Amino acid sequence: MTQSREDDRRGARSPSAAIVDAAFRLFAENGYDETSVDDIATAAGVSRSSFFRLFGSKEMVIFPDHDAILAAVEERLAASTQKSAILAVSDAVRVVLFHYIAEGPLARRRYRLTSTVPALRERELISGSRYQQLFRQYISAWGDGSEESERRGELMAAAVVAAHNRVLRRWLREECADPHMEIDEAMAQVNALFAPPSGTRAVVVVRTDQDLDAVAEQLRAL
Repeated sequence: MTQSREDDRRGARSPSAAIVDAAFRLFAENGYDETSVDDIATAAGVSRSSFFRLFGSKEMVIFPDHDAILAAVEERLAASTQKSAILAVSDAVRVVLFHYIAEGPLARRRYRLTSTVPALRERELISGSRYQQLFRQYISAWGDGSEESERRGELMAAAVVAAHNRVLRRWLREECADPHMEIDEAMAQVNALFAPPSGTRAVVVVRTDQDLDAVAEQLRAL
């Protein structure tokens, strides 16, 4: 019966998961450049054609499905208006951040790998720029079309991505015990930087599960 359960667990493991696990193990043991697609397919117990059907390239094994994440981010932004822009941007940032956090150890393995392989690091930077362009597109669209509004959109988009990257990298390096709290604090600072001029009314959006006394203390600090 024990063996049967073990077989069931193995059977439940998808070919794509087996490929990812084998790839990262071989990258750690032999190096990224020295590991071939054939090496990965053999270690994962799949054919070469199955590998390419699932991933397309060795590089694609490493990175998450950015197209799917971008689509989720755009869906959240597209559902917003100027009045709810701050909430939409904050929610969209969390879509990206918590996708990585949900990956757990895999995200940290990727971080260690991309930190040592320049070509992979370049690919990661390109992916990050796609998020920034998307944020800029929507933040600018919520403005009045003026040069000031366009500049504000570009600067805020860069700040939003920087806030996300800081929290994510701290979590990847195991320096961050509570990414939920840290992204809330980081986005509060971004929103404060781009708050309406003094004398106008600002709206602060927080999660319903947050302690209001703690939120008030954060706002006083800002």
